[in-house]
Amino acid sequence: MDSDLKCNRLNCRKTLVDKAVVVLECANELFNVSRLCPACETSLTEPDDVVVCCLHPTNDYKTSVLSGLSPSVIMEICKRALSFWQYQIHQENSFQNAVTRNLNDKNAQLQKQLENVVREGMRCPVITGLLHDCGL
Repeated sequence: MDSDLKCNRLNCRKTLVDKAVVVLECANELFNVSRLCPACETSLTEPDDVVVCCLHPTNDYKTSVLSGLSPSVIMEICKRALSFWQYQIHQENSFQNAVTRNLNDKNAQLQKQLENVVREGMRCPVITGLLHDCGL
């Protein structure tokens, strides 16, 4: 099942459309001062540590990118690419679970506030009188 990749930066979370590792605006801000991975804070000192890749490669690129490499190297590349994808999907699921948890907590808090308001309202003689007049 394919899923959209999103920027790992919590205050961004944009869907990655054309390029990855992160949305370019975030990459410029994150990688200018210190070259640390925004997700795991690993130092990115090697030239190939930060690579912007096209998410919609051409057929020519697909044909040539792994040409000449041995099957074991190709399989290692595929393994790493799948591990990256799995990590990103796990990060997205964790983020969505946290959002859901926060919304459920907020909902429970609002529900308690509503119950308190209703309870206080039932003590008000004007409201109890109106409810009595309505037959409730």
